[in-house]
Amino acid sequence: FFLAMQPKDRHASRMRQLAGFATSVVLAVCVVGAFDAAFKGSGRSELLQASRIGSADLKMQSLANGTGAPAGNGTAASDEAAPGDGGSMLFVKDGSLAGLVMADIMIYLCGAIGVGFACYLYYVVSKISLTPDAEEQSLMVKSNKESDEELVVIYETIQEGAQSFLWAEYKICGIFVVGFGLIILVLCSHTTDDAGAAVWKWNVGGLTALSFLIGGVTSILSGYIGMMVAVFSNARTTVSAKYQGEEGWKRSFNCAFRAGGVMGYSLVAISLMTVYTLALSYREYFSVTVNGERHVHYKNLFECLAGYGLGGSAIAMFGRVGGGIFTKAADVGADLSGKVIGVGDGKKLDEDSPYNPGVIADNVGDNVGDVAGMGSDLFGSFGEASCAAMLIGASSAAIAEAGWGALVFPLYISAFGILVCLAVSFVATDLWPVKKEEDIETALKWQLFLTSVGMTIVLLPLAYGALPASMDIGPLIKGVTPAMCYVAAISGLWGGCLIGFITEYYTSHSY
Repeated sequence: FFLAMQPKDRHASRMRQLAGFATSVVLAVCVVGAFDAAFKGSGRSELLQASRIGSADLKMQSLANGTGAPAGNGTAASDEAAPGDGGSMLFVKDGSLAGLVMADIMIYLCGAIGVGFACYLYYVVSKISLTPDAEEQSLMVKSNKESDEELVVIYETIQEGAQSFLWAEYKICGIFVVGFGLIILVLCSHTTDDAGAAVWKWNVGGLTALSFLIGGVTSILSGYIGMMVAVFSNARTTVSAKYQGEEGWKRSFNCAFRAGGVMGYSLVAISLMTVYTLALSYREYFSVTVNGERHVHYKNLFECLAGYGLGGSAIAMFGRVGGGIFTKAADVGADLSGKVIGVGDGKKLDEDSPYNPGVIADNVGDNVGDVAGMGSDLFGSFGEASCAAMLIGASSAAIAEAGWGALVFPLYISAFGILVCLAVSFVATDLWPVKKEEDIETALKWQLFLTSVGMTIVLLPLAYGALPASMDIGPLIKGVTPAMCYVAAISGLWGGCLIGFITEYYTSHSY
C-alpha cells in the first residue's frame, strides 16, 4: 500500500513498482478475506451459528444453572464448563441493554471529548504566527528580519525531513504488517475442537489478523500525529520564547505543553474508540440467539481482539528501534561533522549550529526519537494492557454475567483518565503558569501528582459501579472484590508516579 502510493520517481526501479502492487494486492485479499469470514452468517444476531465455529462450542451459563438444553434454533448445547478456564462458560447470557448503552455513552463521549480537546489545543498552537505583527514584535526581544526568515526556512526544512523519514519507515512497516498479518491469519486459524482434534477456523484467524492490521495502522497514525504536531510546534515555541520577561517563559511552556497534549489526547481517544468499536463489532459476530435471548462467546471475542494490541506493539518496535538508530546516527554524525570537519583553521562547530551540514538530520532525529517512537510506544502499551485485561476479565463467569460494562472496565479507566488529565492540564497553563525556568520542573511534577490524585478519587466509584461484588479470576484466584481491583489499579498508578519522582531526584540538576 505504501509502496504503491509513493510519488513517481524517474529513477525508481521496476521491481519496486511490482513490489508495491503485490503488497497492495496481498493487503486487499487479507482484509476482504477477514470480512468475508466475519460476515458469512445469515442473520445479524445469529452470525455465529452460520459461521462454523461449531455448535458443540455452545456452552451457556443458563445450562449450568440447570435450565436444560434450549430449544429453538436447532443448535446443540452442553452444560459442560470450559476446561481450564476457572469454571467460566464459553457462551454467557448477555447482560441488560442498559449496561451496553451506558458503556457506549461513556466511552464514545469521553473519546469525543478527548479528540475535541486535542483539536482545540492544536487550534491554540496554530494561532501563534511565525511572522508576528509590529505590535507583537514590540513585546519581544529585538531580532533582525533575516533571523526571522531563517527560522521559517529551518522549520520547513525540518518538517520536510520528518515527513521523509516517516515515509521511509512506514513503507517498511506497511509491508511488515501485511506479511505478519498473513502469518497470524494462518496460525490463529489452526486450533482444536472439544474432542482435541485439529481443526481450521478461518473466521477466528481472519478476525485476529484484522485486529492486528487495524492496531498497526492506528499505531502508525499515532506516530504520525505526534511527529507532525511536534515539528509544527517547534518554531512556534521559539517565537513564543522571544517575548520578554515572564511572558516568554509562560508562552513558550504553554505552546510546548499544549502541543504535547495534542498527541496525548488524540492518541488515547482515537485508540480508545477504535478498540471499543472493534469489540462491539466482534460482540455482534460472536453471539447467538436462543429462545429469544442473546448469548455471547466472550472468550473468542477478546482472544481475537488481542491482535489489536500486538499490531500496536509491532509498529512501536519499529518506531523505537528504527527511530532510535536514526536519532543516534544523526546525532553522532552532526557532532562529528562539527568537531572533525569544522569550518577550517581548527575552528569547531556546535552540533546545533546552522552552519553544521548535519544539523537538520540532528533536529529531525530528536523529533523521531522523542516523539514518533514515543507515540507509537504509548499506543502499544495502551492496546496491550487494555486487551490483556479484558481477556482476563472474560475468563471470569461473574464478570461476564455482570454485563458488558464489567468486561470493558479497563476501557473505562482510560476514558475517565482523559477527563482527569484534561481538568488537571489547566493547572499548568492557567492557574499556576510558568514564570521562570525553575517553574518548568515544578509544573510537570504537579501535573504528575495531581493526575494521580484525581485518578485515585475517580477509580473507586468506577470500580464499584462497573464490577460485580465478587468474582473468580481463573481456577486459583477466588473471591475478588471491586476494592481489590481498585487497590491493584492505584498501586500501579502511584508506583509509576513514585518511579518518576525518584528517577528525577537522582538525575535532575535541581538536587
